[in-house]
Amino acid sequence: MKIDKKTLLFAFVSSLPIFFSYEFLSIAFGIMMYNAGYNFVWSWLVSKTIYTGAFQYVLVDYLKTETPFFTIILTAVFMNSRMLFYGISYIEKFRKTGKFYPYMIFSLTDETYALYCSMNLPKGINESLYMLYVAIMARVYWLTGTIIGGLLGGFLKFDFTGIDFCMTALFVTILIDKWKVKKDRKFAITGLVCGTISLFVFGAKSFIFPAMLFTMLLLVVERKFNNKRFEDNV
Repeated sequence: MKIDKKTLLFAFVSSLPIFFSYEFLSIAFGIMMYNAGYNFVWSWLVSKTIYTGAFQYVLVDYLKTETPFFTIILTAVFMNSRMLFYGISYIEKFRKTGKFYPYMIFSLTDETYALYCSMNLPKGINESLYMLYVAIMARVYWLTGTIIGGLLGGFLKFDFTGIDFCMTALFVTILIDKWKVKKDRKFAITGLVCGTISLFVFGAKSFIFPAMLFTMLLLVVERKFNNKRFEDNV
């Protein structure tokens, strides 16, 4: 595959917010793995095969407490079920990447999805290559930080409690930015309402999946209603 330098440079600049978020989070993960008794090789292997930051943090505690394998698998599936909803909206775009289609599915994260949603590509930038470059860069950022954290684990003895809020802060920033430039805010409002209700009903540990499900159902109903209204007017 021939490298598109212009698209590559634009993807790199666009992915810098992910870089700063991922480096801190992945370094902290590497340190946590080291403190749990696993050196940088193990932390790199986990990031290489699992590649889901939130669950990787939970996995550290599971490894320390010798949690049953079935519980680990169930938790991983449940915590990342939101990707099922994310991925649906980008199936066709990912297919345009050709042989990289499976990789695009595997490498989809909260942060790359947020960046894809906020794409405002200038003329001359290849959309498919842009998404591929962002996906590759994001993974390199995470893997690199994981190794650094694993190597530094024996030297740094800090309390990293709360560092995972970097991920939340990134999404809040993106939401505020899109709120300012977008006139149609029904998607953000729908997600906020469904998320808040699900949080109170299902609790902090179980609200993500039902919140995503309710949001998707409401948006599907809204879309069908608008399409029907458009057809009636025509």
